[in-house]
Amino acid sequence: MKTFWLVPACVSTFLINISFGQTETESPSSTVAPKYSNEFLSIGLGADALGLANAVVAQTGNVNSGYWNPAGLTQVDKWLEVGLMHSEYFAGIAKYDYLGLAHSLDEKSTLGFTAIRFAVDDIPNTTQLIDNNGVVDYDRITTFTAADYGFLLSYARKLDIEGLSLGGSFKVIHRKVGDFARSWGFGLDAGLQYHTKNKWKFGLMARDVTSTFNAWVFTLDQETQEVFLATGNELPENGLELTLPRIILAGYKKFDIGKKGFYTSAEIDVDITTDGRRNTVVRSGVFSLDPHLGIEVGFKTFVALRAGISNMQYVKNFDDSQSFNIQPNVGIGLNFKSFYLDYAFTDIGDASVALYSHVISLRLKLNKPKGNKE
Repeated sequence: MKTFWLVPACVSTFLINISFGQTETESPSSTVAPKYSNEFLSIGLGADALGLANAVVAQTGNVNSGYWNPAGLTQVDKWLEVGLMHSEYFAGIAKYDYLGLAHSLDEKSTLGFTAIRFAVDDIPNTTQLIDNNGVVDYDRITTFTAADYGFLLSYARKLDIEGLSLGGSFKVIHRKVGDFARSWGFGLDAGLQYHTKNKWKFGLMARDVTSTFNAWVFTLDQETQEVFLATGNELPENGLELTLPRIILAGYKKFDIGKKGFYTSAEIDVDITTDGRRNTVVRSGVFSLDPHLGIEVGFKTFVALRAGISNMQYVKNFDDSQSFNIQPNVGIGLNFKSFYLDYAFTDIGDASVALYSHVISLRLKLNKPKGNKE
């Protein structure tokens, strides 16, 4: 019987804290939650970027740029570029999928589309485990899915200043937790890239530049509400959830090694968050700074070895002392003609908890199909 009382509480906690992205300081019934929402869009995509600790805002220049910095889409030089990725976290419980498309309109402009799904499927719903007569009936257990969807439509264009590109993304967010709750949200991202002739690259990315909102609607039936109240859970209320702007500043430099095609490159990005005090290297009540660094060594475009560090933070130990932790990331990339295969060994958790996963992504560059001759 004790198991029954615990499981509904876990379901409610999952609905409110995990899927809705609230912090410990927020009330489940609050109507507006301007904290840490839509965090699934901060995981990142593309094993090449993940191996570099997501330090790619200045250098990104492929189909994945629709997510990292839409200004980088101007470097897409094919009729169509396709990006695919699948990864699993928490021993396969959570699944993350990505599809990206980028189409070069002309020499100066590119159109991109990004679709992201992060979900936990087949979650047991035990709120109806016990019938009205107090009898445990396992046939009454059903399952549901908690899924987050993000869709980005991006456009980028080279400006009249040589080396300068501008891009933007309109994003639609849909989040669904079984039949219990769902939300729709909208937002805008904007980015700049500037490439110099001496292989320096600079990037600026403004995510949720106008703030992104999610409007939540809860549809708990009467019987489920009674179970929630009986097990000590508060009933969630319809409300608006806000994602405040995040600014990313980035700098990149490439160095040639000899004249045989070998090279090394490095990029450092600094995330500036405006949603309150975070556990980062530099933090305050107004903004927090989170630096991350990526280094790559490769031979032409054929092979690249990658490494990066991120999640630099101070962690409090049980004896109240503090230790400085970082998250290492590694990866490798292979390219054969228009086919790109990337692998990364990375983590989505904080630096104090090892939640590493293997991530593989693919990219394809396609030429315009030739018309049939009559």
